[in-house]
Amino acid sequence: MSFGDIDRLAVSTIRLLSVDQVSKANSGHPGAPLGMAPAAHVVWTQLNANPKNPDWIARDRFVLSNGHACALLYSLLHISGYDFSMDDLKNFRQLGSKCPGHPEFELPGVEVTTGPLGQGICNAVGMAIAQKNFAATYNKPGFTLSDSYVYTFLGDGCLQEGVSSEASSLAGHLQLGNLIAIYDDNKITIDGATSVSFDEDVAKRYEAYGWEVLHVQNGNDDLEAIAAAIAKAKLSKDKPTLIKMTTTIGYGSLHAGSHSVHGSPLKEDDLKQMRKAFGFDPEKSFVVPQEVYDLYQAKLAKPGAKANQDWDACFAKYQQKYPELGADLARRLSGELPANWCSKLPTYTPADSAVATRKLSEIVFQNIYDELPEMIGGSADLTPSNLTRWKEAVDFQPPSSGFGDYSGRYIRYGIREHGMAAIMNGISAFGANYKAYGGTFLNFVSYAAGAVRLSALSGHPVIYVATHDSIGVGEDGPTHQPIETLAHFRAMPNLHVWRPADGNETSAAYKVALESKHTPSVIALSRQNLPQLEGSSVEKAVRGGYVLQEVNNADITLVGTGSEVSLAVDAAKVLADKGIKARIVSMPDFLAFDQQPQDYKLSVLADGAPIMSVEVLTTKSWGKYAHESFGIDSFGASGKAPEVYKHFGFTPEGVASKAEKVVSFYKGKDVCSPLNKAI
Repeated sequence: MSFGDIDRLAVSTIRLLSVDQVSKANSGHPGAPLGMAPAAHVVWTQLNANPKNPDWIARDRFVLSNGHACALLYSLLHISGYDFSMDDLKNFRQLGSKCPGHPEFELPGVEVTTGPLGQGICNAVGMAIAQKNFAATYNKPGFTLSDSYVYTFLGDGCLQEGVSSEASSLAGHLQLGNLIAIYDDNKITIDGATSVSFDEDVAKRYEAYGWEVLHVQNGNDDLEAIAAAIAKAKLSKDKPTLIKMTTTIGYGSLHAGSHSVHGSPLKEDDLKQMRKAFGFDPEKSFVVPQEVYDLYQAKLAKPGAKANQDWDACFAKYQQKYPELGADLARRLSGELPANWCSKLPTYTPADSAVATRKLSEIVFQNIYDELPEMIGGSADLTPSNLTRWKEAVDFQPPSSGFGDYSGRYIRYGIREHGMAAIMNGISAFGANYKAYGGTFLNFVSYAAGAVRLSALSGHPVIYVATHDSIGVGEDGPTHQPIETLAHFRAMPNLHVWRPADGNETSAAYKVALESKHTPSVIALSRQNLPQLEGSSVEKAVRGGYVLQEVNNADITLVGTGSEVSLAVDAAKVLADKGIKARIVSMPDFLAFDQQPQDYKLSVLADGAPIMSVEVLTTKSWGKYAHESFGIDSFGASGKAPEVYKHFGFTPEGVASKAEKVVSFYKGKDVCSPLNKAI
């Protein structure tokens, strides 16, 4: 691949356009864009993508893992013809701008939200997994519907975050030859030179992971060497590739090579000398020569539009030759689930036996896996405990491993909870309506909290199957008893946090989670058996909260989740013997309940009697629903589960005793529902 003066003009344009955004905003990171512009130009002038159809499923993906360098990405999107105007770039980092301070998933051409370091490379691994699975599922002789690459840029910050190690290790094991990572080896972080904290040999580490590792000695301007490295990476079919590209942070600046250029706008005199050095008018900003626009039209936009058009024609023929697969893929690309898929969700009556909700979750998977080819998932090593694998599942593995193949839909994530969560976000972001799920103990979803937050922020409808949800874990003790975890996740916007009480509520959780287009779900499941409840149903539970047992002229409402709902039912019987009438409300998911009409919510959490929550977790999340809360605001204890419950007072008699005190305290008072608020 040869490069001429027009290519070097394009690189200079990208550099200057990026620093102009930062300077106008007086905020941002100019250093990395200046160093990485040559690699960006080489990648983007061979990117198979269509700016007029950014969601085209067969496109190459580009992930900026070092998301603080986003001015670089916005420059590329603008020049390439995506829906980013020059005025958008001039509005960088301003309120309401299409160019926010870090890339955000909903923007055209932005594949994932990045910024928290390490997440983007993990998302790229997820996209590479999805592409391998998509190709293995739908490609047929004469019909290559997917052969795309995933490119990602990352820096020292991403490599120092542990989550990137988790995902990169798995990527090597899975032999993801469609993944090309370009490492900006500029030896600078915010604290200064990386040598103050980071001496490891990154290349050797990635070789140990099973990656091909290449090195471009001069990433500042050796376009030919960068292109040659990428071409070699594409020949590596059974290994992902890390291209270590040595650059100078802030290349062209008076402060090049210094940490001072990492996160601060350049001064005006620096900008002017740089423009002059790159052959531009020192007094003019936000300049893109027409020949640069023309180059990107010729190299990216027009070939991408043609490739998209050819793919559409190929897919039309594919649908004729493979009508069943073609119809299935067309449905997935439309973002819809199969008609009546939820008829496969199991339902239960009180006559059915008591079953742990983790087992009920497994029954859901067993019932629906064949209906939903877009469902792909696994577990962070705990498959026999999480029960996340259906009997017929094929593992997603490189065919040469003998463990499975790329058409498999069960992923062995290993003991990598955070990496698993971030990879799931990438699988979801790939498109094709992938419904990614991953299992671990609820306590260890906390390990993955950074990626869970990005699931919610970005709107990736992934599913966290979180078993061993309470002190019901018993003998494993407080290290494994997630007293505080649900309060954390309930506080997070746009996140369903389900804690089902029986089989119907478990089916309801999966119904909502799988039908969701923009909201992830945590489904917290019990280790111990729970009875099938009188009054529960899938239809009621999907509303997040409902009246399980109603009584007239109630003295108290007991509201619980999960294993404590049946406990509340038993406590109500103890109270009834004492002449106290208790309504029972099950509240499996706060978010779904909050989305209901106010009149419905007030019919559930009604005026007239005090409301007491009952949950063997912290009480901190119950203030908006209950007048009083019976919970555990300390860590758990090690012992047999029934004994631990008894130790904390969670018996029918213990709950009834607390309820009696609440009834006595509120007796004769005008009690309004906590839902009645001024704001």
